[in-house]
Amino acid sequence: MEKIVLKGRKVHGGSAEGEALVAKAPLGGFGTFNLNNGDVVDLNHEWFGKNVAGKVLVFTTASGSSAWTIAHQALRYTGCAPAAYVVRNSNPQTALGSVVARIPCVTDFDQDPTEVIKDGDRVRVDAETGTVEIIKK
Repeated sequence: MEKIVLKGRKVHGGSAEGEALVAKAPLGGFGTFNLNNGDVVDLNHEWFGKNVAGKVLVFTTASGSSAWTIAHQALRYTGCAPAAYVVRNSNPQTALGSVVARIPCVTDFDQDPTEVIKDGDRVRVDAETGTVEIIKK
């Protein structure tokens, strides 16, 4: 198995492991998910029909308002939260969202994670050290 390690910067601490779900498009908040089960319901998002519960979400950046934080926190309360965020370009939504929802988050990588990581790869996130280990499927 091929193993790759990306080095980035901690946004919010913690560690997690899970299957990767990768998007080139920005990730929204309200209107993106069914908050009761974690399914992506935004017809215009490339993850439409996929489920984010327990996944390591790899995406470019967040879109929308501060409601992004509330939607992601709601996923946590219903037990459908992602395991971690691996975000190419963090912004206020991803920073505040990861803190409020208590989701490990890493950004500012030495390589573009949306290019290196593929759907289904096994990903270990150690936000404390800013490292993301990818085990290719």
